[in-house]
Amino acid sequence: MATFSGFFVASTVVLFCFALTAYSALFSSLHQTLILNSSPSQGQVLQAGEGQVTITWSLNKSNPAGTDSNYKTVKVKLCYAPISQVDRGWRKSDDNLEKDKSCKYNIVTMPYNSLNNNFTWTVNKDVPTATYFIRAYVYDSAGEEVAYGQTTDSHKKTNLFQILAITGRHVTLDICAACFSTFSIISLFGFFFIEKRKGKSVHKK
Repeated sequence: MATFSGFFVASTVVLFCFALTAYSALFSSLHQTLILNSSPSQGQVLQAGEGQVTITWSLNKSNPAGTDSNYKTVKVKLCYAPISQVDRGWRKSDDNLEKDKSCKYNIVTMPYNSLNNNFTWTVNKDVPTATYFIRAYVYDSAGEEVAYGQTTDSHKKTNLFQILAITGRHVTLDICAACFSTFSIISLFGFFFIEKRKGKSVHKK
């Protein structure tokens, strides 16, 4: 009896895990129904913490009527371009969206609207140096991905832009450090000169 109970529990766990996997959306199953555009030009470089990106999106009018009947939410994300994924497993793309690591940075989440959506985003300070594009996922009422749009082509080679990470140093700090070093050297020479003159005065007396 105990053996049967153990087998039943194990089977239930396996089926549950299988169910979770089965319900994971595949990127290849999504339809590209959104037209998505962003302000950076091809190859433009933005500074983390300072650069701004304006994103606009709408439903492609060539879609059949009723295509967006179950659309509820749109999540816009910053995604690594292939050139910045080479030899970096922690950024790899995966058809299973539960395992995909290419779009880690959320830009904005908004209720779905078929027309005239726009948002201006200031690049987060923690975004690393890399080449990027932007993608928007559409979710239904159950929270499942059902469609998408992106600013690049299917090969992820067009409309790519770069972000430079914050290095931890600032120009103002560098200038202050240089001034302080110069002041220290001048002070040292001044102190040496004064002491030398004092020594000569004592010697003359």
